[in-house]
Amino acid sequence: MDAKKVDLYMLTNSKYFPMEMLPYVRQRLETLDETQATAAMYMQFKDPTVALIVSILAGTLGVDRFYIDDILSGVCKLITGGGCGIWWFVDMFLIQNATRKKNLEKFIQATQLY
Repeated sequence: MDAKKVDLYMLTNSKYFPMEMLPYVRQRLETLDETQATAAMYMQFKDPTVALIVSILAGTLGVDRFYIDDILSGVCKLITGGGCGIWWFVDMFLIQNATRKKNLEKFIQATQLY
């Protein structure tokens, strides 16, 4: 992928990844061929801000975990009522980083070199 496309991608999508992993994302993008680069450009990521809002409003039901495709945690959170409110409270602080990590996993999986 050429440098201009990498810069554009990083500019528009950096909020979806953990800050400490941005150099890794950039390096990975630079090694992609055109087919993989096109696929990466059209990937849709979950927004950490939306995850926070969902967590505040419906976190006790596990909706925030379902939103970021963490189904097992969502079910456990639903059954326990947000861990009797404790898990819900803690997730209000952790859900954005969890969303970014899930986005990174999705990016890595989609850009596997084969």
